[in-house]
Amino acid sequence: MASINQRRMDPAHPEYSVVLPIFNEADNIPALLEEIRAALLPLGKSWEVLAIDDCSRDHSLEVLRHQCSKYGELRVLRHRMNCGQSAAFATGLAHARGSIIITLDSDRQNDPADLPRMLATLTPELAAVLGVRRRREDTGVRRWSSRLANWYRDILTGVPVRDAGCFLRVMRREALLELPVFNGLHRFVPTLLSYQGYRFTELEVNHRPRVAGKSNYGIGNRLWRGIRDCFAMRWYRARVIPAQRVLPEDTAGA
Repeated sequence: MASINQRRMDPAHPEYSVVLPIFNEADNIPALLEEIRAALLPLGKSWEVLAIDDCSRDHSLEVLRHQCSKYGELRVLRHRMNCGQSAAFATGLAHARGSIIITLDSDRQNDPADLPRMLATLTPELAAVLGVRRRREDTGVRRWSSRLANWYRDILTGVPVRDAGCFLRVMRREALLELPVFNGLHRFVPTLLSYQGYRFTELEVNHRPRVAGKSNYGIGNRLWRGIRDCFAMRWYRARVIPAQRVLPEDTAGA
């Protein structure tokens, strides 16, 4: 029988699955993978990185394939058509093998060095630890649109989330299995978890300026679509079936 340490390091049964949506980020990929390894390697547990190429128009896919020879933890998936960040998240979740799902943007504005602290904060009673960007390195328009969207989302959904736009998250896979898949899902994961009866906490994290590539999201596809989606969340809240609806065997019938 394998020892506990051997099982923890088994690449076929990783503890952590890192989901990376990729769209035109060829210049950021090598450094990001190295930062992820530097953050997770000292923790002494196995992990995998699922890079989902969302039909990039640059040479991101070629870079990812080349990096596979350097990083045995890397698995590359590719969409047949460009579907967006939420679809990439859903694809990663569907193929993830770890019990803990880690998500972050591939533009290197999220800092993987925050991950050990976030993982340590994920206590048994929590389903997720969500990053809150401090000292955001974005334009004034993007910061303004984000604050407005967060304020409006909190009012309509009834679930306060300080920074719903931060994709740096650590979540339990079991809590994500019943999330509905739709375009815009990644912005509403905390809201949906709350509706399903799960608890989360928020943690301030580092935010860095983009050093390569360009943003794929603007006010037109972030602010207005997010506000519209809030009404769908109100509909879902009225009809949601709680995920935690089955009692453990030892308490059933008590």
